[in-house]
Amino acid sequence: MTPRAFGKEIKAALAPHADAERALAMSAYMRNHFAFIGVPTPQRRQAVLPVFKRLPMESADHLLACVNVLWSMSEREFQYVATDLLARNWKTLTVTDIPHLLALAQRSAWWDSIDPLAGVVGDVLKAARTHTPEVQAAMDAALQHESLWVRRIAMIHQVGWRDHTDEERLFGYARSLAAEGDFFIRKAIGWALRDYAWHAPQQVSAFLSASKDIMSPLTLREASKHLPPIR
Repeated sequence: MTPRAFGKEIKAALAPHADAERALAMSAYMRNHFAFIGVPTPQRRQAVLPVFKRLPMESADHLLACVNVLWSMSEREFQYVATDLLARNWKTLTVTDIPHLLALAQRSAWWDSIDPLAGVVGDVLKAARTHTPEVQAAMDAALQHESLWVRRIAMIHQVGWRDHTDEERLFGYARSLAAEGDFFIRKAIGWALRDYAWHAPQQVSAFLSASKDIMSPLTLREASKHLPPIR
C-alpha cells in the first residue's frame, strides 16, 4: 500500500465517526489551534487498527512517508494517528531517523503531538544506547535547538526509563533549561524529574534542594508532587 493510499484508508476509517459538535469542543480544548473531526481517542484507535494491520512496516522510509502523509492532513486526529503509527512501529526506526522526527516535531507543533514523539525518540535512543552509549548525545544538541518543542523533547525523552535513566543528563538538562520562562518547558522539567523520582526519590529530592533557587515554582511544584517538602 502506498503512503497516499494509506492516508486515504485512514481518512475513510475515521469519516463514519465524525462528530461536528464534539469537534468544536475538542478544538476549544486545544485553544482553537487545530481543526478536529470529532473522534475521541479510544474510538479513533479502534477505527484505524484494521488499516494498521494491513500495512506491515518493513522499512523506516515507508513508515516515515506514511507519517508525513498523515501529518499533512488538516484535522488533528490525523497527527494523532501518525504518532500512534510511530509508537506501534518504533523498532523499524534507527538513530539516523531521529532528525526526521525532530523536524516533524516542528510542524503543527503543540504538546499533544510533541509528547508522543518524545516517547518514540526515547524508545529509539534507549534501544540504541545498549550497543552505542554515545547516541544519546543527539539530545544534547536538541537541548540547544531554537524550537522550544525540540528542547521539550530533549527534556522528557527519558520519561519511563527508570533505572536506565542517564541521571547526569537529566539533572544537567533541568539546570540548563531552568531559566526559560515558557510554561511548556517549565512543565517538562517538572514532569521529567517527577517521573524519575518514582525510581530515585532521594536523588531527585537532593537535586531539587540544591537547585531550588534556579527552578521556577511550577517546576518545583510538579517535580515534588510525591516527595517530602523541599528544604
